[in-house]
Parts: sequence; structure tokens; C-alpha cells
Amino acid sequence: MRKSVLLVVLVEFYLNRHANAFAPSALNSVRPVSLCRSKPDIQDVEVDQIRYGFDVPPLPSSEFNPPGSTVISDDAGAVRSGWSYGDFAKTYPNVNNIGIATIKTASADLLAQVVIAQTPISEIDWQRAFLFCAFGALYLGAFQYWYQVNIFKKLFDVDKFTSQPWEDKLKDREGLVNLAAQTALDLGVLTLVYLPTFYIFKAGVFSGSSDPSMWVSQGIENYSANFAKDEFDLIRVWAPADLVCFSVPLYLRLPVRHVVSFVWTAYLSFSRGGH
Repeated sequence: MRKSVLLVVLVEFYLNRHANAFAPSALNSVRPVSLCRSKPDIQDVEVDQIRYGFDVPPLPSSEFNPPGSTVISDDAGAVRSGWSYGDFAKTYPNVNNIGIATIKTASADLLAQVVIAQTPISEIDWQRAFLFCAFGALYLGAFQYWYQVNIFKKLFDVDKFTSQPWEDKLKDREGLVNLAAQTALDLGVLTLVYLPTFYIFKAGVFSGSSDPSMWVSQGIENYSANFAKDEFDLIRVWAPADLVCFSVPLYLRLPVRHVVSFVWTAYLSFSRGGH
């Protein structure tokens, strides 16, 4: 009997001593650990927030979201993923530029055919549309990105100038000199590379010949014949446009350029795109 009483006293002492460990608030703060799941997902996080009543930090976007997406939390604390074009353009600038260039150039040609030339949809020249689609992807998308971003970045200190506010850019003498140099260099590339390449592409699509030397000779011949008019139009459009394009942040350089290029390509398609 005395042993039983002593046992009861010891148990009561132990419970009083460790009462805080068995409090409901303490039990609620204990989070079960899953041994079957290597990575939590967003739904599990939301369930845990409701079940256990504590804040769960947002999950890293790089692990659980596609490229260009971000993880955000609304006012209610719910976690959801959102796609951001700006993030995608920064992460995959080359892919972004090729996609824009291809769609833009093909669309500009269709605009020139259907709207400007008023060609019925049933009579669209798809061979001509293919010319601009291929030219847009290979030259305006891939090559133009390579030289206007990679090469210009090595030749000029573009990051410092383009990252400044506009009022600081106007005071940056060295940056303005580099801006003028980039514009002059680009106009030279447009004159000596862009226009001849376009006419060579055109000859390759329309000549009916599989001989590349034929494409080159016919393309250079057409380039020379139209040089005076093409060069005049090129300078009056691209000289001011380049001043703007080479002033914006680097990852936006070509997307901004494509806005002007859409109008230019529609004009080029209308005036030089036919057979």
C-alpha cells in the first residue's frame, strides 16, 4: 500500500514538473515530419499553414516553377506561382529574341501582303512569307543578337550606360560617345551585311536554283541596283531608332528594336519582297 501511494506521488510530481510539454499550444507547434516525401510542394505548404497555424516560408522559385516564373504570396498568405516575361527575357535572352524576330518578321510580311497590298488571303504568297520567316530567325534573331549584344558588350561599356537613369545618361559624356559609336557601327552593319544578306536570302527563295553562288550573284546585283534608295531609307529610320535601342537595358535592346523593325520589315516586304 505504501509503495502504491509512493508511486502515485512520483507520477504526480513528474506530471507537474513537465506540464508545459503537454500543453495544447505546445502540441500544436510540433510539425509532423514526413519520411515518404523528399520535397514539399505548394499544396502541402498551404495545408500545413491551415493545419498547424504557422507561417511557412515561400518555396524557391527555381525548384518548383518553370523558367521565368516567380513564387508570390497574396494578402491571405496563399502561395502561388506566376510567370513573368521580364524574368524569362533576362534568363533566356537569345531564345526570347529569336522567337520575337521570327514571329515579327513573318507577321510584318503578312501585313504588307494582306493590308498594304490588299492581297486576298487565298492568294497569299507563302514562298515570300517563308523568306521573311527564315530571314527573321537566322539573321534578325540569331546573328543580330550575337553582334549587337555579345560583340558590342566587348567593344563598349554598355552595362554602365544602359543601367543609368535617363537624366544621368545625358550627363555621361563617355557613354554618349559610345552610344554614337554603336549607332555608327550598326548603320555600317545594316548597310554592308543586312541588306546584301536580305537580297541573297530572297534570291535563294525565288530564283529556283539550288546553286548558292547563283543566290549570291543575283542578290548582290539586286542590292547594288537598289542601294541608293535603300540606304536613304535605312539611315533616316535606323539612325534615330538606334539611339534609343542602345540606351535601354541590355536585355531589352533587341525587343525594343523589334518594335521599329516591325514597321521597317513591313515596308521592306512591300517594296522589295515580291518576285
